[in-house]
Amino acid sequence: MTYKPTKTVKQAGLALAVTTLLATGATMLPVNTPAMAPVAASAPAWCPAVPGHRVDCGSLDRPLVADKTALGKVKVSYAVVRHSGSGPAKGTVAVNTGGPGEVVIDRAPLFQHALGDLVKDHDLLLVDPRGTGRSERIPCGVTDAEYRFGTRAQQRAAVERCAKNLGPKAAAYTSAATADDIDAVRARLGVRQLSLYGLSYGTYLMPVYASRHPEHVRSIVQSGAYPLNFDPLARPQAQAVSKSLHRVCDRSLRKACDGKQAVNDLKTVAARLRARPMTVPVTTEHGTYSVRFTEGKLANLLYEAASREVGSAPGEPSLLGQLPAALNKFTRGDTTPLRTLIQEDGASGSLEDQAPYIGVVCNDYRQAWSAKAPVAERWRQYRAALAGAGRGEHGAFSAQGFNEGPTDGGDVCIGWPRENTAPHPQPTHPKLPDVPVLVLSGDLDANTPDANGIKAAKQFRDSRFLSVRNTGHVPEWEQTGCVTGVSTRFLRTGGTGDTSCTRGLEPITVAPVGK
Repeated sequence: MTYKPTKTVKQAGLALAVTTLLATGATMLPVNTPAMAPVAASAPAWCPAVPGHRVDCGSLDRPLVADKTALGKVKVSYAVVRHSGSGPAKGTVAVNTGGPGEVVIDRAPLFQHALGDLVKDHDLLLVDPRGTGRSERIPCGVTDAEYRFGTRAQQRAAVERCAKNLGPKAAAYTSAATADDIDAVRARLGVRQLSLYGLSYGTYLMPVYASRHPEHVRSIVQSGAYPLNFDPLARPQAQAVSKSLHRVCDRSLRKACDGKQAVNDLKTVAARLRARPMTVPVTTEHGTYSVRFTEGKLANLLYEAASREVGSAPGEPSLLGQLPAALNKFTRGDTTPLRTLIQEDGASGSLEDQAPYIGVVCNDYRQAWSAKAPVAERWRQYRAALAGAGRGEHGAFSAQGFNEGPTDGGDVCIGWPRENTAPHPQPTHPKLPDVPVLVLSGDLDANTPDANGIKAAKQFRDSRFLSVRNTGHVPEWEQTGCVTGVSTRFLRTGGTGDTSCTRGLEPITVAPVGK
């Protein structure tokens, strides 16, 4: 459910894909949305320049924690890329690119480039969530690299340290607070309704916005989606790992691998790492880290990292496409190919503070224990939940092993303090507006698999679900324009139209497994 892109070019690629998907997404139904009211003529220094467009930027002082005025305020920043044509804007698109904690404002030029003719008569609203990008930072002293590469015990300790450093400010990081920030910007700008676009975590945030501000929502597109009421033991993700291996093998050129063998190899590797983890050095631009690679780390590699960007360049090597061969070689005693994949994925580790990520995850997400319980009781409840998982419910993994993989799940938040937690948990079944909704999933995505996308669509009365063949997490990574065409038709007409192109996308390249 997280999305942690790799560096520069790949981040730019995601931004371009997102904006292409939005290219005509705000014009499904005629509305009387007024032109956005002008903001101060003197733009802040950080306001992005977008050729051919006026960009208005500003900030709002928002309550840090809504019912605790003594904690003060936080500055939330936004940018509005104005339409270039005459007359009022025909619509406004608000985007969240995931995370939690992904920046939006600094990608404005990329959005404009991909939006093309749409920005002649549509405005684009970009809001950096509190604690990220151009909005005010509220750091907690835990870096991305430290958090990702740490052992499970170190990750739990980092969460506890993050909460301790934030103190009462920990309650500032919630999806509800971010949703209300976006709506405050909308109100300031005089926009009646927004077309919401969410990717990955954005598919969690946007329904929260819709439940809190239903009268201000026109339509929603969700990509790489999961429901508010997701499984806290991550069974759909675990099962999707095996499905993805079967699918890439079955579709591979000249049967490069056998799906059943790949899953059996995965079971063997998981069991060996469960008994004896291996140490892998991972080098980033900030230094070298020694990673204790466990069954949980393997789970994270296969369900999250291997799902990322699948389908963006099907003819080139990818993590998912190389996994069957690497797993098979591991079973034969050669650990080098798997080590190499681990090191390549880990090279993106950064020094970004993880407060926006950890805070939202631990305040909002469903857990397998009661947040009201003391820590000892939470452990009892969590272990009981793991013990109650049926045999095979976590695919090739053990229940405990797989749940030590997610950096946003399992037991990672078990020490998050009751006293500093947001006082009102995020509802898992809120009342949502009856607006048109399109949910897209990649059928090779084990991060937010089809099963979760289907549940996400069922949250809404007027929804459509579409599984996109041969794509992974956030299917607009594919380069043919097929997915963007489907979403454009949906947002223009309220229907998906001909979706046959989603079944004909090229299979990814799979490294052959030696006999």
